[in-house]
Amino acid sequence: MIAQLRHFPIQRLSALSLSLLFYICPGSHTAVAQPQTKNSAGFHQQQRNHYLAAKTALDKGQLKTYRENYEQLLDYPLKPYLQYAELKRRLHLLPYKEVDRFLYRNENSYLERRLLKNWLKTLAGRKHWHDYQSYYRTGLGSTELECLYLQGRITTGEENAFEEVEPLWNVGYSQPDACTPLFKTWMQAGHLTPQLAWQRYTKAMRKRELGLARYIASLMPPKQRAMAQLYREVDRRPQRLKNRRRFHEQSPAMQEIILHGIRRYARKDPLEALKQWRVYDAQQLFEDGERSATRQALITQLAMQGEMETAEKLLAESRHNNTSADLIGWIIRDSLRRQEWDKVYAWLQRLPADSQQSDRWLYWRARAMEQLDIGNSPYPTPQQIYADLALKRSFYGFLAADILGRDYTLVDNPVDPPPELIDTVAGLPGIKRARELFELNDIANARHEWMFVTAGLDAPALLAAGKLAEQWRWHRNSIQAMIEAGHWDDLKLRFPLAYKEQVNAAAKSTNITPTLLFAIARRESAFRADARSPAGALGLMQLMPGTAKQTARRAGLQYRHYDLLKPASNISLGSRYLNQLLDQFNGNRILATAAYNAGPHRVKRWLADSDQQQPFDVWIEVIPFKETRSYVQNVLAYSVIYGYRMGSSVPLITPDEAKKPL
Repeated sequence: MIAQLRHFPIQRLSALSLSLLFYICPGSHTAVAQPQTKNSAGFHQQQRNHYLAAKTALDKGQLKTYRENYEQLLDYPLKPYLQYAELKRRLHLLPYKEVDRFLYRNENSYLERRLLKNWLKTLAGRKHWHDYQSYYRTGLGSTELECLYLQGRITTGEENAFEEVEPLWNVGYSQPDACTPLFKTWMQAGHLTPQLAWQRYTKAMRKRELGLARYIASLMPPKQRAMAQLYREVDRRPQRLKNRRRFHEQSPAMQEIILHGIRRYARKDPLEALKQWRVYDAQQLFEDGERSATRQALITQLAMQGEMETAEKLLAESRHNNTSADLIGWIIRDSLRRQEWDKVYAWLQRLPADSQQSDRWLYWRARAMEQLDIGNSPYPTPQQIYADLALKRSFYGFLAADILGRDYTLVDNPVDPPPELIDTVAGLPGIKRARELFELNDIANARHEWMFVTAGLDAPALLAAGKLAEQWRWHRNSIQAMIEAGHWDDLKLRFPLAYKEQVNAAAKSTNITPTLLFAIARRESAFRADARSPAGALGLMQLMPGTAKQTARRAGLQYRHYDLLKPASNISLGSRYLNQLLDQFNGNRILATAAYNAGPHRVKRWLADSDQQQPFDVWIEVIPFKETRSYVQNVLAYSVIYGYRMGSSVPLITPDEAKKPL
């Protein structure tokens, strides 16, 4: 039924379930058997109440109340969380037996790993290195613990552990503070060579970790330190490359400095950087890979800064087969922007073979052939390309279907895991804990438990997990399960009608179609209500707090920052903001969607900067930001799919949007 459960082998499920019938008594810390009790809804709620009361009491240090509630718990799934919290508070007392008992009874679980990490840090703090080594295992995903492990081995006389330090040290970023004693011991033992120092220095410079680079330079011998100083000079002022007398030395280190300087220079002045590159390329014996990478960096910067003619010439000079598809894509998009269809067609032929067969470039091949009036030769014809694309559920497939006047192809193949497999997955201790945590709105721990368990499931079990998540209305996880299982055609699970009441209410108050709101929420957060972006956007529709506050003020609504993590409030404000954008752009969903992602000021600037009006498909393709381009395409395609999910036919592009150039 489950072909592979790396974290929870089926043969161990019964033993693991039995272990949950015992708990560590807070008073005596001995195993106490608990009888099984009928699992009614009322009884489960009582258990939940006791758990919450015990958790609150433990947090407040009210141990008597904690014990009273704890002792009422039988096989409640989250009982190990109380054991973990209570035991973690006493790790400094070095309770070996209780730690061993907990690790054994919760073997191969998320909580076992959490406690083990804390226990290892405690042992390292006490310098109990032999014990540390006995508990440590690989795969914990912690550089800090790995450094402590090697430090312990070296301290206890294991000399061959020095050989494992170099990969940890020789990286382009700073490692945790816990690694500092290990690295110091390693260097004192004579394992740091000038060659290794230069390698890490260059890695740090490339990653712009300048503080680390300065520190590494301080470890170098004088002559090498002078070379590092020259590297920093070129990094700050790449125009120093014009003084070629300082860069005449033929050495790998000098070549690294020159290449770094050329790439930095290209960001400021790509034409001058190209001029200097041609001189140095004739003087130095650069490796072919570095030469190719530098040329492509120059071409990219030339293209990005509007020097397209020079970029095209430089790219045409290249006869390497490894030319980046992204780089050629820049040239194609610039040609599309200018509507120079002969160049579009010519550069499409320069793409790598696999890229030429992508939906994107097949579509533009057909469009170029039509514009150039290339008839029945060469094969395939534009109509044949469109016909093949129209069979696909994708943005370009939908575009092709519109051109041919055909219905969209919406493959919908629901998953149907066997009931016994669903029951088995539902019965996994980690899944049970994840569900209960989700019900208690402890989303962070619920997500950790879910991810830990599903990482060990094979594809059929993942599909069963996806069905479970759907039943619980944990839509983000059902979507992710389909992705991890590689099943792309269950449209109910991949495109759920989540928060339907809130979406319909927002659509009614703004006259925006629900399909567009669903599409944006699906693209923004995959219906994760607590989503937070690195930029600070929050909630289902990923609103920036400032935007939300301004939108609420215009609508006469009360605004509180934390309301953005509430689905109803987030959808309400997100729909009102989207409605403002639609008003700004005369109801055009293409422009409003682009503005939702990149901001209305950028969209207005892109429209103003256009040399000529463009067909809608060209305008979308030449959006300067890759993220925004993908965003617009996804939202429009998702709107079609949500139309299908809601039993209506939604066009990818409306007639008004299609007929008016942008």
